[in-house]
Amino acid sequence: MNKSNTTLAALGLLALLTALVARPAIADDGHGHDSAPVAAGGSALPRFSAVSEAFELVGVVSGTHLTVYLDRFDDNAPVKDANVELELGGAKVALARSAEGEFEGKLAHALQPGVVAVTATVVAGSESDILAGDFVVPAAATAASAEGRGWRSYAAWTAAAAVALAALAWIGRRAAGTRRAGGTA
Repeated sequence: MNKSNTTLAALGLLALLTALVARPAIADDGHGHDSAPVAAGGSALPRFSAVSEAFELVGVVSGTHLTVYLDRFDDNAPVKDANVELELGGAKVALARSAEGEFEGKLAHALQPGVVAVTATVVAGSESDILAGDFVVPAAATAASAEGRGWRSYAAWTAAAAVALAALAWIGRRAAGTRRAGGTA
C-alpha cells in the first residue's frame, strides 16, 4: 500500500469514527417547538432572599453553614456598618460580619425540605428595616456525578473509545507491516 492509499484509508477511518461518535439529534414523542419549562442546571446551593424598598438580603445555605449578603436595593452596593438579626423558621441565627455587607452564621441543624419563613431585622446607621420572605428548601438531590446521564450515554462513549482504540491498533499494525515488507513511507 503506498503513501496516498494509507492517507486515504486513515482519512476514511477518521470520517467513520466521527460518524460513530457524533450523537444524532433525535426528538422524543413530546417534542414541540413551543416554550419548554426551564430546567435548573447544575447543583446550586439552596438560597433565599428577602427585599424591602431599601435593602436586599440573600442567604446561601451549605449544610449548616449560612452566608448572608446584604445590599442596597437601588444600586446593589454592599451595606456598610450594618447589623442583621435573622430568624429562619422562628429560630434565631447568630450572624457575624465577615466583610462589608457579608455575614456568616451556623445553623443549629440542617434544614428539612419544605417552606421556611425568613425574617431579618436590618439596622444600618439611622436606617432600620424588617425584611421577610420564604425559603423553599429543596429535597435532597441525587448523586451529582450521575445527574442527567443514563447508562446509554456511558455505553455509547465506551463503544466509541473501543472503536477508536481498535482503529489505532489496526493502523499501527498496517504501518509496521509496510515497513517490514520493504515499502517506502
